[in-house]
Amino acid sequence: MASGGGYCDPNQKTDYVFKVVLIGDSAVGKSQVLARFARNEFSLDSKATIGVEFQTRTLVIEHKSVKAQIWDTAGQERYRAVTSAYYRGAVGAMLVYDISKRQTFDHIPRWLEELRGHADKNIVVILIGNKSDLENQRAVSTEDAKDFAQKEGLFFLETSALEATNVEAAFLTVLNEIFNIVNKKNLVATENQGNDNPATLAGKKIVVPGPAQEIPAKNMCCRS
Repeated sequence: MASGGGYCDPNQKTDYVFKVVLIGDSAVGKSQVLARFARNEFSLDSKATIGVEFQTRTLVIEHKSVKAQIWDTAGQERYRAVTSAYYRGAVGAMLVYDISKRQTFDHIPRWLEELRGHADKNIVVILIGNKSDLENQRAVSTEDAKDFAQKEGLFFLETSALEATNVEAAFLTVLNEIFNIVNKKNLVATENQGNDNPATLAGKKIVVPGPAQEIPAKNMCCRS
């Protein structure tokens, strides 16, 4: 796994922009997890998210500047109309449930199905059991969640946005994995270029439609 994840020099050019989406039921702490990662903040009187918002944080992974663009959405059904635009261009996803509310875990398969129906098939996904500080109210065992993550091929961590436990580790797990995948694709593209393969994308730009950003082709190869 790529090491690193330190804060970036603001003057350094951005080498990569990775869009990561947070999904799960409302009130599981998605916005708190994001606030803890992006700004190292936690608010006890957090309001429900309305619609969609995103925050960014730039880190260094293996000497490259990586801007994480983390998107947060309301878990309520009435906002589901934003779905396709929300997932478009995402290379990572965090599926969040509340360890003290069994129903939020029971809804995870539905969220995963929606994610897989709209996102790229190679998207990096981590399952997050948030509010691990509520151990005495636990309604979802770690084993249940681990088993589900293993069966579905997901990363898994339990976090506490309140206590700042594992939040950084969860984001870095996703970002490092995306970084590794992109680097492997670059390696393949470079080898193809060396073989005078005219199908390589050197020097072109890929425009990811919708709310995502334009990414230089050398940084993100096309996904099938």
